Amino acid sequence: MPRWRATRWLADAGPNVPDDIRAAMVQSLFATLPIFFGGVLNSIAVAAVVAVRVPNADVLLWLALEVLLGAVRLAVLALSFRRARQGRPTPTDLYLLLGVCWAASVGYGATVSVLSGDWVAATLACMSAAGMVGGICFRNFAAPRLCAVMMILSLGPIPLAAPFVSETALLITLLQIPFYVISMCIAAFKLKGLLVATMKAEREHEHQARHDILTGLSNRAGLMRAIDGAPGAFREPLALLYLDLDGFKAVNDSHGHSRGDRLLTIAAERLKGLLRIGDVAARIGGDEFVVIARGVEKAHATALAERLIREISAPYDLGDGVRAQVGVSVGVALVPDHGDVIPALLDTADSALYQAKLAGKSRCVVAPPRSFAPGPDDAGFASSAPA
Repeated sequence: MPRWRATRWLADAGPNVPDDIRAAMVQSLFATLPIFFGGVLNSIAVAAVVAVRVPNADVLLWLALEVLLGAVRLAVLALSFRRARQGRPTPTDLYLLLGVCWAASVGYGATVSVLSGDWVAATLACMSAAGMVGGICFRNFAAPRLCAVMMILSLGPIPLAAPFVSETALLITLLQIPFYVISMCIAAFKLKGLLVATMKAEREHEHQARHDILTGLSNRAGLMRAIDGAPGAFREPLALLYLDLDGFKAVNDSHGHSRGDRLLTIAAERLKGLLRIGDVAARIGGDEFVVIARGVEKAHATALAERLIREISAPYDLGDGVRAQVGVSVGVALVPDHGDVIPALLDTADSALYQAKLAGKSRCVVAPPRSFAPGPDDAGFASSAPA
């Protein structure tokens, strides 16, 4: 992200824009590379042609500026991509500043071409500047302030030259160009608004696809994504706890589904409150939850399970004087004892949960290691109940 005050202002996406979307919009300023390369090559080529026709000091200075800025911008762009791949800070502030300088150079070149009195050169330079405005708007509308500044610098100086040349028809540019620039700036701001709205909608859709709507916890897809996206998730011990609420159906039957939903919501809040940073909680069924706790071995997993049982089994206030209480049974699978594949761990923890139900509910059962293969009623499962 930009760090200088001026470049932060230029790249600002406006109020009420989440940080991740702001970052994505700044990242987009480095995209659309065909437009970038086309703009650099076009402005250098036009400056060279004009310099051949009008080899005065002003035009030669413009050509030198275009070559220098083009080379530096390409170097900074290449450096930015290399540092981004390495996960290092990119020279975003310099990159934005060079874009502004390039736009000023385009405007300067068009102005000195008009002042030269060579109308072929002036036509080429002004057409090029107008074309650049389209590219600027399309490429940078994610930062509409930057877009507006660049467009003003590209075309804004041209009307200032109109009173100093013999062609009075050029005075129309005093009206034409300001209206054109203003309309393009408005378009940039509207495009930015559409982009933000689209990105927010995509983010909300993605969130809903990976989270349980009622509790806000991850769903099964979100659980898989959370683990798959965690580098080195299985390089350390890990516990998967499979929870089921005992007696939840009776609450639904006695008090209705709305109060049953409220109980699930409160249970999820209690569950989230007991997790550490880096742990993951998910609701994968009606009253079934899964917790993945990193860096946890058997003894700590059992202690965590017993704490979950105590906290989640506490009485629930469901509103209007209605109180309810449910129990919690927990099955535990461990990494590396039971493998390192989430579906297999879920199956193992589900089997341990079944044993906890058979043993009297409201207790924790840790699955035996994979080398031990008991039957469904085998006492090889280690069981514990909270004090």
